[in-house]
Amino acid sequence: MMLKSLFKQVTFLWMGMVVVPDCLLAQSQLVPSLINESIFPLQAKHTHASSIVALPGGDLLTVWFEGSGERNSDDVLLMGARKKQGQTTWSKPFEMADTPGIPDCNPVLFLNQREELFLVWIAVNANEWENSILRVRRSTSFDTDGAPTWNWQDDIFLKPGDEFAEEVARKFRDLPPSHLGWSSYAPEYEKLIIEASLDSKKTSMGWMTRIKPLVTGNRILLPLYSDGFNFSLMAISDDMGESWRPSLPLVGKGPIQPALIQKENGDILAMLRDAGDAPSMIQQSISNDQGESWTVAKKTEFPNTASLELLKLNDGRWCMVGNDIHNGRYQLALWISSDEGNVWSKPQYLELDSTHQGKFSYPALIQDKEGLVHLTYSKHLNGGKTIQYRLLDPNQIH
Repeated sequence: MMLKSLFKQVTFLWMGMVVVPDCLLAQSQLVPSLINESIFPLQAKHTHASSIVALPGGDLLTVWFEGSGERNSDDVLLMGARKKQGQTTWSKPFEMADTPGIPDCNPVLFLNQREELFLVWIAVNANEWENSILRVRRSTSFDTDGAPTWNWQDDIFLKPGDEFAEEVARKFRDLPPSHLGWSSYAPEYEKLIIEASLDSKKTSMGWMTRIKPLVTGNRILLPLYSDGFNFSLMAISDDMGESWRPSLPLVGKGPIQPALIQKENGDILAMLRDAGDAPSMIQQSISNDQGESWTVAKKTEFPNTASLELLKLNDGRWCMVGNDIHNGRYQLALWISSDEGNVWSKPQYLELDSTHQGKFSYPALIQDKEGLVHLTYSKHLNGGKTIQYRLLDPNQIH
């Protein structure tokens, strides 16, 4: 009977189809953390989509959105917290931005090449994702307690030209057949998207943030996605964030919320959440021209149900964090690659909820000047919601 009971606990892991009991998995597959803490106590308000930055003076600054819900709740605003250098606790949360009467969501924090602090987010106009407006704040005074002093604020407007529609049509021809059964009375997905790509009002609105940008040389690549088009695009700045222009679209069946990483040869890899056909798998696209254009996005072998993150470690290894399941967010996995994503390790787990009740998602991942890795993500339990923070030593991750 003991043997029968043990086999009932067997869990199948996707990567390599390793079969181990839950009790052994919990001991051998969990990521070691130097710190594992909630930034604030569990609360009833919806808290989601965090971002984190290590400031030049040594402070950590986080941001997330918070309110009664998401796009349909007009009380949603951006909140933040700070961990001062040398301190062991996070500050009490404080307001980072609020567009009165309109939900503010999906904030991203980053430093440009001059170490100016940027906060980019969306104001969900008319309570519809596809009408979202990109907003940006900038600060050069961010070492005090509480929120930074914002010295500049504006909206980011992008105006894709005719090349947008041409690229959409071209890339849809590159996609493999979906093998979906279409009725002659039902509109085809590809036809609807191609028609929408000809409408300048639709191509200029609804581009949304989620993942930190890639800062490379004189260029900033800010990843964006659209719920209207159900694919992605990059906002490109070659003047340290003073102005922005659109890349060609990153087209596919539902590739959204791109996370970016650069190879040694200069190519840029995007790993994307899958909002397309089942089964949902992480999608992948590559740019050979510094983010100007992208290959058609295709599914990888990684299961996926939510946003993911990428980080190139100082030692050259790549780190990826995301949900490695098809049916929820109760597992949050971490993978390591030593050969620029050609081969990935088996998953190690930041969160592994055997009850399947918890939701752990939307990771944000950075490495500081001392080499330590900082991670925040949404933690939603039956008792409330918070933003979880972890401090990792990359030397302990293999």
